[in-house]
Amino acid sequence: MESLRQLALHLALDLTAVAILTFAVYYPRHRRRDLLPAYLALNAALFTVVAALAEVGNGGGTALGFGLFGVLSIIRLRSDSIQHEEVAYYFTTLVIGLICGLPQLELGQAGALTGLLLAVVYASDHPKLFARSRRAIVTLDAVYGNPDDLRADLDLRLGEPLNWTVMEVDFVRDLTVVDVRYRVAKEPGKDIAPKKAAKAGTGADRTAEPSLEAV
Repeated sequence: MESLRQLALHLALDLTAVAILTFAVYYPRHRRRDLLPAYLALNAALFTVVAALAEVGNGGGTALGFGLFGVLSIIRLRSDSIQHEEVAYYFTTLVIGLICGLPQLELGQAGALTGLLLAVVYASDHPKLFARSRRAIVTLDAVYGNPDDLRADLDLRLGEPLNWTVMEVDFVRDLTVVDVRYRVAKEPGKDIAPKKAAKAGTGADRTAEPSLEAV
């Protein structure tokens, strides 16, 4: 009976923590409803597996280790659909389920560790942290022989360039693809529209805005 009570308390802690992470922190900031079931289901599934393996393995040990390895090895992340900050939430839900699912861990210790995880994620992904920093992959309709010319063009189109990497140069079509980190202007009314046509992606003939991604 005591073990069932302990399991229920750990489950309540797990569900509370993952609900705070997904509904109070993640969704208000990223607005991706499609990832909410994945986060919640993965957390609950890992909690269930860890709790069950801990009972079967008499408190953990080899069965728990191999079981967790098997569970985690089937998880695959697609970088084209999940951003890096969303991967952080993904693994946080995993660790919360793992910590709360261990019956040998005292409830107070599990709560403290879970609270630490939530605090780190909340602070590190806060919108006000480096709020002016941005990332964009831009296709420019020119080839630059001088890095200063490239910097000046990026500054005109986007803002102050902090760092950039030239990913592709096409001398036939006069195209340069740049992965750039930049800082947006403080003045909300500053016009940063490009003087020349900028195209996001490759192979497009129409003018388009560069794709932006906060970092």
